[in-house]
Amino acid sequence: MSIKIVRIDDRLIHGQIVQGWLKTVEVDKILIVSDEVANDEMQQILLSMAVPSSVKLVIKNIKDASYELSNDVYEKDKLMILFSNPQEAVKIVDNGIKFQSINIGGMHYSHGKKQLLPNLSVDKNDVISFLKLIDSGIELETRALPQDDRYNAVNDIQKEAEILGINR
Repeated sequence: MSIKIVRIDDRLIHGQIVQGWLKTVEVDKILIVSDEVANDEMQQILLSMAVPSSVKLVIKNIKDASYELSNDVYEKDKLMILFSNPQEAVKIVDNGIKFQSINIGGMHYSHGKKQLLPNLSVDKNDVISFLKLIDSGIELETRALPQDDRYNAVNDIQKEAEILGINR
């Protein structure tokens, strides 16, 4: 299996993915890992309509995705893995799946969240999840598009953890 990119983006598939990442990063399959989306047929239909016909879309719940990633189901694929939030990524990592880097492409501002970076708004649960990923040795980089400069978000997340009084 060749994982080309792992990304957290609360919109999952949208123009930046289709026009930016898919045209730059060579993938033949997108794996969305989300219990919510795996149980929402309408959302699955809408997401599948946004994916070019040259790329296969697979939507799995966390349990099934963990099993399939652990058992080389995607060994012949060039894979993009998408999560809508960091909690889902933590669950996959807790199930033994390893990633070197996760791109934070978009976690948008909403009530109860604090904007840390232009494309990164977090609440306490997000910060706790990101700390778990950092402690697992995973780089957390932010950029909307592949041609943008990579920005390491670890220091920003750790500073926010200190502000929130989160002990590790």
